[in-house]
Amino acid sequence: MMETSCFGLLQYLQKLSNKEFQRFKELLRKEPKKFKLKPISWTKIKNTSKEDLVMQLNKHYPEKVWNIVLSLFVQVNREDLSTMIQKERIDKYTKYKKYMKNTFQHIWTLETNTHITDRSYHKTIELQYRALQGIFDRKSKPITAVVSGSRGEGKTIFLRKVVLDWAAGNLLQNRFRYVFFFSVFTLNTTTEFSLAELISSNLPESPETLDDILSDPKRILFILEGFDYLKFDLELRTNLCNDCTKKLPTEIVLSSLLQKIMLQECSLLLELGNSSLSKIIPLLQYPREIMITGFPEQTIEFYCVSHFNIQRGRKIFENLKRINTLFTLCSNPLMCWMICSSLKWQDESREVEKYYGGTVGLLYTLFMVSAFKSTYASTQSKHNSDQLKTLCTLAVEGMWKQVYVFDSEDLRRNGISETDKAVWLRMNFFQNHGHNIVFYHHTLQWYFATLFYFLKLDKDTHHPVIGNLPQLLGEMYAHKQNQWFQAQILLFGMATEQVASLLEPCFGFVSTEAVRQEIIRYIKSLSQQECNEKPLCTRNLFFCLLSNQEESFVTQVMDLFEEITVDIRNVDDLSATQYCLQQASKLKHLHLHIQKRVFSEIHDSEYGDLENFNVDKECSFMTNFGDGSLFHTLLQLPHLKYLNLYGTNLSNHVVEMLCSALRCSTCKVEELLLGKCDISSEACGIIATSLINSKVKHLSLVENPLKNKGVMSLCEVLKDPNCVLESLMLSYCCLTFIACGSLYEALLSNKHLSLLDLESNFLEDSGVNLLCEALKDPNCTLEELWLSGCYLTPEICEEISTVFTCNKNLKTLKLGNNNIQDTGVKQLCEALCHPNCKLQCLGLDMCEFTGDCCEDMALALTTCNTLKSLNLDWNLLEHSGLEVLCDALNHKDCKLKMLGLDKSLFPEKSQTLLQAVEKENKNLNVVHFPWIEEECQKRGVRLLWNSTN
Repeated sequence: MMETSCFGLLQYLQKLSNKEFQRFKELLRKEPKKFKLKPISWTKIKNTSKEDLVMQLNKHYPEKVWNIVLSLFVQVNREDLSTMIQKERIDKYTKYKKYMKNTFQHIWTLETNTHITDRSYHKTIELQYRALQGIFDRKSKPITAVVSGSRGEGKTIFLRKVVLDWAAGNLLQNRFRYVFFFSVFTLNTTTEFSLAELISSNLPESPETLDDILSDPKRILFILEGFDYLKFDLELRTNLCNDCTKKLPTEIVLSSLLQKIMLQECSLLLELGNSSLSKIIPLLQYPREIMITGFPEQTIEFYCVSHFNIQRGRKIFENLKRINTLFTLCSNPLMCWMICSSLKWQDESREVEKYYGGTVGLLYTLFMVSAFKSTYASTQSKHNSDQLKTLCTLAVEGMWKQVYVFDSEDLRRNGISETDKAVWLRMNFFQNHGHNIVFYHHTLQWYFATLFYFLKLDKDTHHPVIGNLPQLLGEMYAHKQNQWFQAQILLFGMATEQVASLLEPCFGFVSTEAVRQEIIRYIKSLSQQECNEKPLCTRNLFFCLLSNQEESFVTQVMDLFEEITVDIRNVDDLSATQYCLQQASKLKHLHLHIQKRVFSEIHDSEYGDLENFNVDKECSFMTNFGDGSLFHTLLQLPHLKYLNLYGTNLSNHVVEMLCSALRCSTCKVEELLLGKCDISSEACGIIATSLINSKVKHLSLVENPLKNKGVMSLCEVLKDPNCVLESLMLSYCCLTFIACGSLYEALLSNKHLSLLDLESNFLEDSGVNLLCEALKDPNCTLEELWLSGCYLTPEICEEISTVFTCNKNLKTLKLGNNNIQDTGVKQLCEALCHPNCKLQCLGLDMCEFTGDCCEDMALALTTCNTLKSLNLDWNLLEHSGLEVLCDALNHKDCKLKMLGLDKSLFPEKSQTLLQAVEKENKNLNVVHFPWIEEECQKRGVRLLWNSTN
């Protein structure tokens, strides 16, 4: 490739005399600096030949070689050569534009379907065209732009029109000399290639034209579409390459181009659907976005009129408007075309109300059945079924191989004759793609591929490439966010009695029930993995169930779950979640997270009043549902006992709705976790009042700015005998010692509370002193107190030690991350040795003590019969002190079962010592962060929300 591309430059250098060539080389020593490039060593070019110099220039300056040469020709007084080159280059890109105009005029006429006039189409994309021109208005700066939107909204059609208008001289004329259009999914069968080869395959001229193109990359625009259907995983990589002539794995070439390592000065215009957007955007440098939004109401009406005559078109439009879910689908150009095409095949427009229910699976099926009836009205169902199977087999084979372009051999192998091909083209199942065939739209291929599993019977011949239904479900689960999700939506949406009633009269028996049972079996196996490393993607599942909408099936699936984790990212997620949870009668544990941006989106009146929407907060969960319907849906589930909303912003108004649902006698929730919900002092007061006569036993309000005022409200309720709260988690709640006065009174009055978490609050010694006074009282029944990070000093340890010796109820005390030092630890160890001490767990992690108190600790370990767990993480212990502890740990009177230490932080001889202790004492475990799982679970902290959930 390099040798071929060098030929064009060599023929011009050959025209230089020896004297001119020598002068050319001398000037070359400084010329690259003008382009901010490193000069080639003079020793390499002093005596080099013209042939070798061309190779050197292309090797060192592949993207600037022509700019350098043109400048040097002028300097050696050979302006004639410079003029000749520029004229030839203009001729070449003029020929290329003419070639692209002819090519895309053919594509636009024969392979692109807008179903409206070009003038009308221009009106629908007027805003996007203006945005495109605005983005690329700078003449030299490389730009990356993204055309985004849902499947079927016309992104590819828009990009084809861009190319056609550029080639016709109507768009971006002064910006780009070369525009290349590639469908990246056509590379699915290519394991490696070079970008230069790909460009050359799109050139009408000889390969030497490539030399001209690459010399000025800022005048190149690459338009790439089809990332939703690309089988390769593109990601941020370090093994990228800047040599566009080098043959590399497909994913490396594409990633190098997208990340601007290869041809850095070129511009990119990418088509990204919902599946690929989140994957590709992180690879791009400052991408600009052009949104294809689908049809507004006026265009839908015009579209209907264009398909029929004015009277019939308007009548159909009015019929569609009366069916809200169906009319919503019409905003998608592909869906609008399918609906109008189906109706055109029907005798009466009333069919729209008879068949359409607004689900995608039903819509595709009616489109397909209507087309069959119009062509094979008098044929037997067996013939229809055989015909359809050939089409479905081609589609499903392509799905498993991730192939979307089919040649004549693919058709022949799957039993599709030339006559069949002509019929499928006429029925708009196929369309031409150059000399090959593609399905009318990629989603239509996935529909036929999914339909294969409803038509296939056990006696059918096994196909080595095509997986069975369990394997299909496995792929759908493994590839959560790409095109497999589209197949998942279709599979669920087609597994309905309504779809079966459409298919069976035309094609005979379809195995709908068998498919449903297989889906249920597979989901049951996944539901049992909910707590495993790869939890079920409930978000996708909910959308699939919403696409089915048969209550009995949805209930069967939802009854498989006792615990579910849901991450709600937008209003659509919220609707799907509400629909599915209404059927979840056996749900016991629910982890629910609503992201802040959900209601910062433009409000849709479908979701209710906006008067309570709080713009300053970006999001206020549920504010668009004035009746609090989702909370009432959730909290009336008969078996739901656990609700976790960690990380969901809750306004005061929303908290009121939540508490209203909590107070209902039918609410069974016992564990309520509201960590990091931006709950204010006032909202805390609302929550407090709802605890009286409720069933809530465990309440987590961690990481909320409750302040002293909020906790005082809680303490008042804790005094009420009708409050059954057993655990109260208040870490990181902006509390001070003032709150401890109210907590003191509550601890003396309450007979149910056993766990109080006050970690990371500014309580100080004065506040904890009040708590100690309460703990000394025999009426105090508290069993666990968490005080890590409360700004305590050694002075408070005397009071705590007194608690050890007089309180028989306290079993766990966590004092980590407090500066109690050796003095404080020694006092605590002395109290542990007291015969009245009943403590079982003690946290002393990050307490800044040294080996000086190890003797005291060793004595406590061999004296205290109740101590089972001791956390010493993140403390500086020398080997000598550790030896003393290990001797105690090996002692027959030591009852300890868990020791918190990070063995990896110790020197090798200390690690060996600890390992020997564990080997000797079979009951002892030495672990790092021994309580973190339990703490996160009780606080409801989700350490990492899975974005695919």
